[in-house]
Amino acid sequence: MAGKTTKKTTKKTTAATSETTTKKTTRGTSRADGQALVIVESPAKARTIARFLGPGYTVKASMGHVRDLPKSKLGVDVAQNFQPTYTVLKEKLPVVKELQESVQRARELILATDPDREGEAIAWHLIEATRAHDKPVRRIVFHEITEEAIREALAHPRGIDMRLVNAQQARRVLDRLVGYEISPLLWRKVKSGLSAGRVQSVALRLVVDREREIQAFVPQEYWTIEVDLVPTGNGAQEPVPFAAALVRVRGEKPDLPNEEAARAVARELEASQYWVVSIKERQKQRRPAPPFITSTLQQEAGRKLRFPVSLTMQLAQQLYEGVELGPEGSVGLITYMRTDSTQVAASAQQRAREVIAARWGADFLPERPPVYAKKAKGAQEAHEAIRPTDPARDPESVRPYLTPRQYQLYRLIWERFIASQMAPAIYDTVTVEIAAGPTVGADAPYLLRATGSVVRFPGFLVVYREERDEDEVDELDQRPLPPLATGEVLRLLAVRPEQHFTQPPPRYSEATLVKTLEELGIGRPSTYAPTIETLKQRRYVVVEDRKLVPTELGMLVTDLLVQHFPDVVDVGFTSRLEEELDEIAAGERDWVPVVREFYEPFHRQVEEAEQTMERVRLADQPSGEVCELCGRPMVIKESRFGRFLSCSGFPECKNKRPLLEKIGVRCPQCGEGEIVVRRSRKGRTFYGCSRYPDCDFVSWERPTGERCPQCGGVLVVSVRRGQESVRCSSCSYRPAEEKAPVEA
Repeated sequence: MAGKTTKKTTKKTTAATSETTTKKTTRGTSRADGQALVIVESPAKARTIARFLGPGYTVKASMGHVRDLPKSKLGVDVAQNFQPTYTVLKEKLPVVKELQESVQRARELILATDPDREGEAIAWHLIEATRAHDKPVRRIVFHEITEEAIREALAHPRGIDMRLVNAQQARRVLDRLVGYEISPLLWRKVKSGLSAGRVQSVALRLVVDREREIQAFVPQEYWTIEVDLVPTGNGAQEPVPFAAALVRVRGEKPDLPNEEAARAVARELEASQYWVVSIKERQKQRRPAPPFITSTLQQEAGRKLRFPVSLTMQLAQQLYEGVELGPEGSVGLITYMRTDSTQVAASAQQRAREVIAARWGADFLPERPPVYAKKAKGAQEAHEAIRPTDPARDPESVRPYLTPRQYQLYRLIWERFIASQMAPAIYDTVTVEIAAGPTVGADAPYLLRATGSVVRFPGFLVVYREERDEDEVDELDQRPLPPLATGEVLRLLAVRPEQHFTQPPPRYSEATLVKTLEELGIGRPSTYAPTIETLKQRRYVVVEDRKLVPTELGMLVTDLLVQHFPDVVDVGFTSRLEEELDEIAAGERDWVPVVREFYEPFHRQVEEAEQTMERVRLADQPSGEVCELCGRPMVIKESRFGRFLSCSGFPECKNKRPLLEKIGVRCPQCGEGEIVVRRSRKGRTFYGCSRYPDCDFVSWERPTGERCPQCGGVLVVSVRRGQESVRCSSCSYRPAEEKAPVEA
């Protein structure tokens, strides 16, 4: 789970981290005799919570999970009701030993792990690992790390909720069974190092199926026609031109399959008269988007900030656990970031209303605080949406204490939440239908339409506007139309035929894949980020221009899974299994029958695949280059670190070298090397010099080979919402702005 695991550390480092936490928490007391021991997952969370507790408490961090299924064997007894065998993680032995000692000295144990299934399971594992069965144990839950929330949680402790633990156990056991039975099969039949998982395999199939749709797509040519018109009835006012699109030709939708057909209609339009036949005005409201849940935060951070989902969750975890705010100490800035509920506490809504009234005035407040219906399938209403813990703590007030990326994400969360509590925007839309024909007022062969909008009251738009996916049109972006009257004759300025081709469905970005997984009910808030990271780490997909592109390996693995394990990669089957896990968490089903119903037919498929799945291998791709050692052709091979060139005479000739995908641009730093496409270990595309490590130039965006005329920086191609634009990597210069007038 994202944010639950930590990097491996040495025994000395781990112990030191835990001891530092203890000293800070007890305010100079090195022992915990007679105190209440509070255990959380991370040192940052421990520091923040320690600020709110008195000297009777010691707060320590488990550094994430302390127990799991063993790495070297299955760890699930299939014959004994799928009984799991857990072991303490090797790297956590020093931490567990220290926690055991602290538990024995403490008067009671308080488990304050995260408020979800994973956090509940960690709490249960901590009891088992620290042998705390003879101690009073309390479980407390909170969704924000503030003094008020911590005090409220301490006042209402409970026991471990085994329904949540069992739901997490069921997920873990299912994933282990799938991984341990399919992965070795792939090692034997394809290549070593591969893996398959329940959610990851379905996510990969979505990416592969989309790529195949794109490959099979045959573009169809079509044309559209717009005309530029100007009103003639404005009197002394300067006439304002506007555009209208052709929508009907002799009562039918325009059929313009080629240039010849478009030019024929264009010639008639150039000789036509134009007049207004109808004007429809309508006032509309747009409500703000609800506050973030996990999936929408990942999507919007991807659209607006270009953050991968893993980075978004990493930063959100930091903001939740606590950031040092100078004299204030460690402060949790946002509520819990793994949630599928849009519910908001009444107290937070009231604080937000106070901020809105003070900053923008009472007009920007709705009569009542808005209520957002849950959107995600199986949303847990006990959770809250992601919001700032204190709406009065605006982004600028904490900016000096945050990293640039932390600030960007906090600002996004704060603006989205504040906007969600504001009044709707009010705007007018105008739709004008225009006739075109030989004579004004007669039956016209052509009908054109012009639309425009004007914002009358911005409402929440003064704070935040939700980003749109590619190809989504927002009517708020329409320019206002000039004043027009029914029957008014218009003057033609230009007829503009334009060629188009139908487009295939777009590749998934990380954001749109998360959106699709959520809509299909695949995975849960905690699984989106690690699922996508696994696909990248296994080299099943790579990231190109912020889109997920399946590799040949990813496509091959998907084809094998579809053929031999259709249920594992079936969207509907996986979604139903997620619902059954939710039923376990709600106490409506026992986890063992759910696992058995999945495993028995699955295991039969594994046995059949052992007999029927033929050995396959990735075909080497010709590179067009020749081995400089033996003269044989060099071929392109794939490794877990990416593609490389290898001699086709292997193993007789072991020559290999990096595959340099050149873009035809000289390195702007050294001037000697060429810019080549590279990929990070996580599969993200970047650009670097071919002379690395002698030249260390790198860029996440593709250099154009030109310099900025303002500062001399490197011009790069920026891709946003599927549209490419050129900008300077060092200043705000964009070539399109070069001719714009500059105000004195």
